Amino acid sequence: MTEVALRDTGAAVTRMLDTLLPRAEGPQARLFDAMRYAVLGGGKRLRPCLTVFAADLFAVPRAQSLRAGAAVEMIHAYSLVHDDLPAMDDDALRRGQPTVHVCFGEATAILAGDTLLTFAFEVLADPATHGDAAVRSELVRRLAAAAGGRGMAGGQMIDLMAETADLGEEAIRTLQSMKTGALLAVSVALGAMLGRADAAAQDALEGFGRDVGAAFQIADDLLDVEGDAAAMGKAAGKDAAAGKKTLVRLWGADRARCEAAALADRAIARLYPFGARAEPLREVARRVVNRQN
Repeated sequence: MTEVALRDTGAAVTRMLDTLLPRAEGPQARLFDAMRYAVLGGGKRLRPCLTVFAADLFAVPRAQSLRAGAAVEMIHAYSLVHDDLPAMDDDALRRGQPTVHVCFGEATAILAGDTLLTFAFEVLADPATHGDAAVRSELVRRLAAAAGGRGMAGGQMIDLMAETADLGEEAIRTLQSMKTGALLAVSVALGAMLGRADAAAQDALEGFGRDVGAAFQIADDLLDVEGDAAAMGKAAGKDAAAGKKTLVRLWGADRARCEAAALADRAIARLYPFGARAEPLREVARRVVNRQN
């Protein structure tokens, strides 16, 4: 049942994204086409599924949670478009397809990322996402914080600097909690906020999100070392070639796998108060550490 829930929710997110994203028409057609290519060209929809599943715990209408999840996916997609640029990771392949700058040029890719970033907040601020303006304001604030200099973008800056720096375990954990963990954690938090969860429920769900984020990054680093490029839809071994510091390089693959599994177990334990209703979130935690792409 949970596998069906993941598949169906991911498909619902994609339909919402297709509805929300501007169509490729008018003088900005090339920009809108690049945005749609970046977002609709595949992906696991992990982050928006976390938002929707967390919101489901509080009986939030799917029409609202899918909009919030779509906003999160737009932020994620923008970050990938910019990360793939020659000035950053210089990747030519993403999700088994040519990256946005390869298809549309660097200038259009930058604009597409910029527009996805800002459009995400437009979607969250719309009354259709929640009837209470105070809730909408807090959704915008939390997602902005997770995506900005003290979250994802700041983590990417540290990651770039880390190619020439000697980072220890704590520094790597901090980097990864910002670059990857912040957006995964806020994905869960947004669902709880839509449902006006009490403080205890929010704390439990945000802790779940942080643990899943940490496990996800370790699994991602393992894939970079051991994964198959065809299965992943992107190049493997690039982090090691660039000299990037990861916990897998620090610990070795066996310990890294154990640590990722322990994080997933801790994340699942945090969901105890929600009973069987949280099974889709538990399934996400399990899949994060066993994924092949």
